[in-house]
Amino acid sequence: MRPWVIWLVASVGLVVAEIFSLDLVLIMFAAGALAASITAALGLNLLIQALVFAVVSLLALAVVRPLARRRLTPIGDHTRTGVDALKGATALVLQPVTETGGLVKIGGEEWTARPFDATQQLQPGQKVQVIDIQGATAIVWRQP
Repeated sequence: MRPWVIWLVASVGLVVAEIFSLDLVLIMFAAGALAASITAALGLNLLIQALVFAVVSLLALAVVRPLARRRLTPIGDHTRTGVDALKGATALVLQPVTETGGLVKIGGEEWTARPFDATQQLQPGQKVQVIDIQGATAIVWRQP
């Protein structure tokens, strides 16, 4: 098999692997392999091919990857997920919430709950705000 074909197959393999990792590292090596494939097609020796692969890959990692990551992850994107996304949400009391427990509905899901202020007693139908999540229990506060 010709050397340029081997480099080309390696480049395609790295692109496919990048699809599964999404770290923008393997794609940089794929660019290096593609450059080495072109070098091999021009008839240059293996040492030159390897040097072209190394230089292009390192330049891509040092220059292109940071630019691509910045472009794909905008500054200020603080999207909250999981439990953090529930903090500050509005909930509906389903069963009385006292310091010993209770039940609220947050975004369509039922959660056990306790009041943030142990002296509060929250009745069904009241709207509350989720202050925190401790384990599987929502800590809630009565909304005005």
